[in-house]
Amino acid sequence: MTFRTNLRLALDGQHPRLGGSVEFALLALIVVSAIGMGVETLTGLPPGIYAFFGALEVFVVTAFALEYGLRLWVSDQPLRYARSFYGIIDLVSFLPTLVGILLTGSALDGRAMRTLRLFRLLRLLKVVRYANAAERLGEAWRLVREEVIVFGLAALIVLYVCALIIYQFENEAQPEAFSSVFSAMWWAAVTLTTVGYGDIYPITAMGRIFTVVMLFVALGIIAIPTGLVASAMSELRRRKTANDRTSSPHEINPEPPTRAS
Repeated sequence: MTFRTNLRLALDGQHPRLGGSVEFALLALIVVSAIGMGVETLTGLPPGIYAFFGALEVFVVTAFALEYGLRLWVSDQPLRYARSFYGIIDLVSFLPTLVGILLTGSALDGRAMRTLRLFRLLRLLKVVRYANAAERLGEAWRLVREEVIVFGLAALIVLYVCALIIYQFENEAQPEAFSSVFSAMWWAAVTLTTVGYGDIYPITAMGRIFTVVMLFVALGIIAIPTGLVASAMSELRRRKTANDRTSSPHEINPEPPTRAS
């Protein structure tokens, strides 16, 4: 095999000698990076600890940038990889932090670049690349995505309509809590998802009656998409089990030959 082929197999965890060592190393970098984000929020630690995790962040960014470049090089279709889900996640796992380091001289410590820290959370999505269950979940999504998208749009319409209705009932009684339809959308979202923070709630009779009706509607909004995905995953698991049974070789124990007398 050529060096390029060996490198591609190593990055994909399929190398005959390295096996999953490269995958394990990349996963370790993701975990360390996530832990570092938590440690950075602590106060009162010795300055050396912060310096260590700052240097570690630079190392992680460099490693992810190198990985991205190598994946582009070994890919038969680099542009297709760059546009893929994994390619985009690989890019945003290092690019915003790298931009911050180049512009501010530190790992996103500048005020203007601080919002780019949020993109570091997307590194956790790189774990999806190494999870077989995530592949089944992605396949299940492809099976039911049209139904889920249509249902999601319907849920948004219901959310807005509920906000319109509750605004009519509660605006005069609670002008601060329900100051506009868009303020009422917060209450509608919390109620439809059955979270119920209790920060704002209806106090009129009609508002409370409408809330009870909404709670029954909310059960369907939460249950139907979950049921669709669960049903699709069950079907995929059933197919995989059936394929494994048909593809597994059957052992045949031939009878030993008998000698002619």
